[in-house]
Amino acid sequence: MLEIYHSTGTRGQRAIWACEEVGAPYEVIPVDFSPAYRATPEWRRMNPVGKVPVMRDGDLLMYESGAMVQHILDCYGAGQLQPAVGTAERALYLQWSWFAESTFSRPLGEITNHRREFPEPIEACIEEMRNRARLCVAALEAYMEGKTYLVGEAFSGADIMMGYSLRGFQGHVPDDPLPLNVGAYFERVSARPAFAAMLAAEKP
Repeated sequence: MLEIYHSTGTRGQRAIWACEEVGAPYEVIPVDFSPAYRATPEWRRMNPVGKVPVMRDGDLLMYESGAMVQHILDCYGAGQLQPAVGTAERALYLQWSWFAESTFSRPLGEITNHRREFPEPIEACIEEMRNRARLCVAALEAYMEGKTYLVGEAFSGADIMMGYSLRGFQGHVPDDPLPLNVGAYFERVSARPAFAAMLAAEKP
């Protein structure tokens, strides 16, 4: 049984979604997301930088959401949701998985951190972060022309990674509607039963 230590709306959604897609057994363990709790020795033993989520699989403890998704697919997916190693499709799968987190989610997370750290946020800084996220959406819009999912016609773990980032974009840049291709793509991924099950599994 996988244990996913999670706070509502955070990157633990990716691991929950992956479990729902492949039928992996899991339990959601709610985590106090307050800075005070996440700075405690108790939580730092789980994640040394104090972030959420954390996932436990037996003796294995993980605290990077993208790695969690990959572990779930490798160990519980029976070949589902990822192209074969060594193929061009696999390369694209890896590229968009990492893009979703390291390039797209980064400025969105920085908006949250900036507002948390500074009593009077600097709007110019927040707008610069939004602009970096907008650039990611523009890149995705061009790429998704004529495509169903990130890797051809098959839904994959990369779409789980990107789906979370697009939800974050909608939350942090609420005045920007998703453009045509990206909007249709997000409708497809968010219409999946596993996505609805992921939202239902979150515990406040």
